[in-house]
Amino acid sequence: MSVSTQLSLPDGLQGPPADIEWTPLREGVVAAWLYRDPDGGPAAAYLRYEPGARVPAHRHPGAEHIIVLAGEQEDEYGRYPSGSVIVNPPGSCHSVLSRTGCLVLIIWAQQVEFLESD
Repeated sequence: MSVSTQLSLPDGLQGPPADIEWTPLREGVVAAWLYRDPDGGPAAAYLRYEPGARVPAHRHPGAEHIIVLAGEQEDEYGRYPSGSVIVNPPGSCHSVLSRTGCLVLIIWAQQVEFLESD
């Protein structure tokens, strides 16, 4: 289950600073970490998806909050264009695809648990 809302983004949420460091996360997805608990706790990052990039099925032991800043992201529950806010509650499962490529700001309460490999 997820919840989605459309909104207008304030200037502070238009994207990451130009000098932020990007690191590979998965094939076709890079992350710019804002913070990350090394023991699997809370984390926040900008994620940039190339067109066609996917994240395989995974479970969220804690809540996940996503703001789509550019492009479009989708999962089994819907398509989320720029300006969408998605809240995936604890215990929810999904896989993610961006057909067009996208930039999201994502906040996890806990590290995700992958249910399948790439």
